[in-house]
Amino acid sequence: MKVLSAAVAAKREGRPAALVTIIGIAGSAPRHTGSKMLVYGDGQIVGTVGGGAFEHRVIGAALDVIRAGHPARFKANLSRDLGMCCGGEMEAYIEPLEGLVNLIIFGAGHVGAATADLAVGAGMSVTLIDERPELLELDSHDPKITLVCSDPMRAIERLPWGPMTYILVVTHSHQLDQDLVATILPRDFGWLGMIGSKAKVKKFHLRFKAAGIDESLFAKLSAPVGLDIGAETPAEIAVSILAELIRLRRGSTAAPFPLSDAVKSSTTTDA
Repeated sequence: MKVLSAAVAAKREGRPAALVTIIGIAGSAPRHTGSKMLVYGDGQIVGTVGGGAFEHRVIGAALDVIRAGHPARFKANLSRDLGMCCGGEMEAYIEPLEGLVNLIIFGAGHVGAATADLAVGAGMSVTLIDERPELLELDSHDPKITLVCSDPMRAIERLPWGPMTYILVVTHSHQLDQDLVATILPRDFGWLGMIGSKAKVKKFHLRFKAAGIDESLFAKLSAPVGLDIGAETPAEIAVSILAELIRLRRGSTAAPFPLSDAVKSSTTTDA
């Protein structure tokens, strides 16, 4: 129960982790089928699958699973493969825990509001931030959305940073978009997207460079945001944005590709 409780907490907090379950044993083995261990992204563990070389190798395999986002199996003969004296065999199933995505949307206009509604339906925890109270009326939004009426630049300090935090910048002001992105880029987050044309994005890159922002950080910005599906209306743009987020969360590499890829390629070529 301690391992499962830790797994639930890790998912709730968005802490990267993988659950290890022994699914098979043969001969002499230190643990029984069904034994569990939780491995965090920093290598810490809760529970045990027997200790020794087998557990050490399983922890390494779990870290690979966390990075890849896909489950895997690890099987070993304890004597022949690992030099342990038990003499049996053990097999573990390792599954990454899907944490709750915290989607922070700066801008409660047409696109921001439409994206927020779709994201709630996709099981994300959504926070909508805007300094205009008329856009944050409770009866205009899904009750599951957290509405924050605040200066967006001040709200940055209260964000839940980490790999499960996705941030969308779709405000009414190009200058505010620029200030938000410049402030967020050096921080720890899972995804950062900004709405705008290719020309706007290139202009922002030049301004960031002139301001002394590390150019390697530019690759962390997905802009123009969304998958290239020919979207035009706010609702269609919201679909393209959410499609990019789902693509990221599920680790898909299938086409269509993010609109930002073309800008990143041309920016690299221009350099």
